[in-house]
Amino acid sequence: MKFAIVATLLTAASAFTPLSPASVSRTSLNAATDTKQDFLEATPHWDQSTVPVNTYKNKAPFTGKVVSTKRIVGPKATGETCHIIIEHEGKMPYWEGQSYGVIPPGENPKKPGKPNAVRLYSIASSRYGDDMTGNTGSLCVRRATYWCPDLQADDPAKKGICSNFLCDTSPGDEVQMTGPSGKVMLMPEEDPKTDLIMVATGTGIAPYRGFIRRLFSENTPAAAAYSGEAWLFLGVANTDALLYDDEWQEAKANPTPAGGKLRLDYALSREAENKKGGKMYIQDKVEEYADEVFNKLDSGAHIYFCGLKGMMPGIQDMLKEVCSGKGIDYDEWLGGLKKNKQWHVEVY
Repeated sequence: MKFAIVATLLTAASAFTPLSPASVSRTSLNAATDTKQDFLEATPHWDQSTVPVNTYKNKAPFTGKVVSTKRIVGPKATGETCHIIIEHEGKMPYWEGQSYGVIPPGENPKKPGKPNAVRLYSIASSRYGDDMTGNTGSLCVRRATYWCPDLQADDPAKKGICSNFLCDTSPGDEVQMTGPSGKVMLMPEEDPKTDLIMVATGTGIAPYRGFIRRLFSENTPAAAAYSGEAWLFLGVANTDALLYDDEWQEAKANPTPAGGKLRLDYALSREAENKKGGKMYIQDKVEEYADEVFNKLDSGAHIYFCGLKGMMPGIQDMLKEVCSGKGIDYDEWLGGLKKNKQWHVEVY
């Protein structure tokens, strides 16, 4: 199972406001550091031939150390989501869109005497990490619990082993890690005019935070060149469950030097209605812009999906309907997107 992960720095759990440098603008960042973020770049920066993969494997994992673990949602959010920053000492470099594996302590309940299975989490920071040293990676984890209707309480025997382990960590705790893994969600940077359409539910926001920080918050070669539109769709239950809104608003207000911009749309299922009077889910919000999304894809945009797989049928049905109205064969059209590597899916 793939879990997505997001990260931010907060002044306090009750305030839900990220600390610097997580939400600083490029202007204030440069003023503070007067340096470029370019020491972890390929040559040229968009060349993906050197993307690190599986530096550490299950039988010989890396031991990372927790820098901080903080709750990043408000009191009325559905469930608890925590931000975890882990020190990797520069020994587990990664690119935006990749994942880390985490091996929770203890024995595998299905294989007595064996360690727990690896859980994969999308990395939610850029390759430079939240501290921009290149020595940390950020995870954001939703605590998985099971409400037992008979007990009328959470059943600890059925809680998520790894998510609860991570959410309960403290600074200095050790985490067994594998990876980084995956190339499906990498960002195309060769053509800086490329539009990005990023669709997420909940912690599926993770890889996009790395994208947006790289393009709009950091002084990277990618940021200097980017002139496209990065369009973020995020679906959560309510306002208190929003992840990184302060960072998105900051990025939205600060285009790249080349004119690249961030566009933002939220689907709040418990606070908004779709056009049929039902709950506003992510597929409903994307459907509001069906023709525009289709036209962008037809013009070379890349679309990304990360989060719950339940969003995919609705979105695909919507795109199929648009194709039908235009007299286009949907399967052939989708096949073309996949062939051109414009279609990126990582759902669970």
